[in-house]
Amino acid sequence: MGMTKVYPNVPSSSFGSEGVKLRFAGGGPDADTAAVLTVWKKSLLLNCTGFTVFDGKGNLVFRVDNYVAGNKGEIVLMDGAGKPLLTIRRKRLSLGDNWMVYDGETAANPRFHVRKQVNLMSSKSLARVSGGCAAAGGGRGRNAMYEIEGSYSQRSCAVYDGTRRCVAEIKRKEAAAAGVALGVDVFRLIVQPEMDTPVAMALVILLDQMFGSSKRLSF
Repeated sequence: MGMTKVYPNVPSSSFGSEGVKLRFAGGGPDADTAAVLTVWKKSLLLNCTGFTVFDGKGNLVFRVDNYVAGNKGEIVLMDGAGKPLLTIRRKRLSLGDNWMVYDGETAANPRFHVRKQVNLMSSKSLARVSGGCAAAGGGRGRNAMYEIEGSYSQRSCAVYDGTRRCVAEIKRKEAAAAGVALGVDVFRLIVQPEMDTPVAMALVILLDQMFGSSKRLSF
């Protein structure tokens, strides 16, 4: 798939988007409206896997570029200009699929922890997000932030906060002209004002690691 089929007004020669403002909960000119992002499951760099994410105006807002060879066992979410926003690391020596998410490229004081739901047959939940303090202590259920439900393989997921309010959704994207679905590699991420867009994108990356069909990071 060429980039023009995903977002025709984005120049393929430029990665820069320093003028694009990321939307954080509780502030900014668009604080009262949902952010609708187009997620492309493809890196713009050769010999890399990852994601490329555009806003509603076609601006590049997030990048994930993981080199096929030589990865360090971590995933870095960057803004469009390449500045690290969050670093995702799998929690070592733990049962199940557990991940820690840190601000920037730091390795201390995780911002939050994501645990994959083990028994999907008895629960709609795919994963649970807990605050960093509870995560570092290995606690379950304490300081719970979000619950993720749905089907990532079908690109149909919802993120709920502690009051069961939907704060983000993953949905299939259709071509504007013909109304034809673009496939699972291009989809929409809809983020409500109550949630930071980088956090929502980090959850997409983790869902892809937990439930995606592509090759995962080796640890």
